[in-house]
Amino acid sequence: MTKQCLHWNDLDTKTLYDIMVLRQEVFVVEQNCPYLDADGKDILSYHVCFYDKEQLIAYTRLVPKGVSYPSYCSIGRVVNHKKTRGKGIGKVLMEYSIEQCQSFFQDIPIKISAQVYLLDFYTNLGFAETGDRYLEDNIPHCAMIMK
Repeated sequence: MTKQCLHWNDLDTKTLYDIMVLRQEVFVVEQNCPYLDADGKDILSYHVCFYDKEQLIAYTRLVPKGVSYPSYCSIGRVVNHKKTRGKGIGKVLMEYSIEQCQSFFQDIPIKISAQVYLLDFYTNLGFAETGDRYLEDNIPHCAMIMK
């Protein structure tokens, strides 16, 4: 498995295509959530990609402070390919993404919008739930912060 973290300006077209395919396969098709994925945040963000040979198997988007949240940086669009789930890649992906956030954004705390069924997963990574739960694209979510 190879991993990389690239700013939007450094993405090549194949990598961008791979990202869009994986995000749409999981979020739009598998989770049956038609939404506008191209939200304008990608061009301001870093993109964490895990590849198995030539296939993108896991991905996150690292968003700077002030883009998604006024006082926080963020990790979003967390996605793991269906064939690689349950193998621990999600944990490695998030640990790497947290390290990259700390490297790029220094002491800015990280905030995420987590699907409620993944609360234990994110809590074990050091995130704490904050605020009320809400529906996002008809899926229960909650805000979580890591300081």
